[in-house]
Amino acid sequence: MSETKKTVHVGVYDTMADWEIGHAIAHLRSGRFHREPGGYEIVVIGLTREPITSMGGLRITPDRALDELSPQDSAMLILPGADLWDAGDDLAPFARKAREFLDAGVPVAAICGAVAGLAREGLLDDRDHTSAVVHYLEAQDGYSGSKHYLDQDAVTGGDLVTAGPTEPVAFAREVFRRLDVYTPEVLDAWYRLFARSDASAYEVLMSA
Repeated sequence: MSETKKTVHVGVYDTMADWEIGHAIAHLRSGRFHREPGGYEIVVIGLTREPITSMGGLRITPDRALDELSPQDSAMLILPGADLWDAGDDLAPFARKAREFLDAGVPVAAICGAVAGLAREGLLDDRDHTSAVVHYLEAQDGYSGSKHYLDQDAVTGGDLVTAGPTEPVAFAREVFRRLDVYTPEVLDAWYRLFARSDASAYEVLMSA
């Protein structure tokens, strides 16, 4: 069955950091407070269709293999961090798929080690981005984008969203912003509630 632009694809692989994408995918799927009714379908993509084990020990069976994924079927590709990003080239195919998405004008969101994977692919050289620290990216072969590095919690540079490993809430905020999921007022309230436990933000969300 063909997927639609209301589908977000999420890369999954052994050692993936479960918590880094939790806010983003849960709130995309729920549809709560969205500008338009209905949530997004979340489709998980593995290198193959074989099950993977996350860093937290979750056993996940991919819906599709990476070579079955086309940007035209997707609203966004989300790539979480994983130990494997820094352990070799096993996940390089995901970085190459990210290039395919960006070349097609379809957004990509990467956090933690996935940002380093995109750095090695040369995808950060001409786009605003962030990470844990710029020195982490400067240590990656193929990276020459330090002039576009921004010391912020999360950054949207055109069709690319990036964040460091300690910023899953800010990462989700930028994912929502790029997909235009919430009105600006609701997005601000969502972030204040989940990042700062600001009780006044709850009233805004309840009235949305």
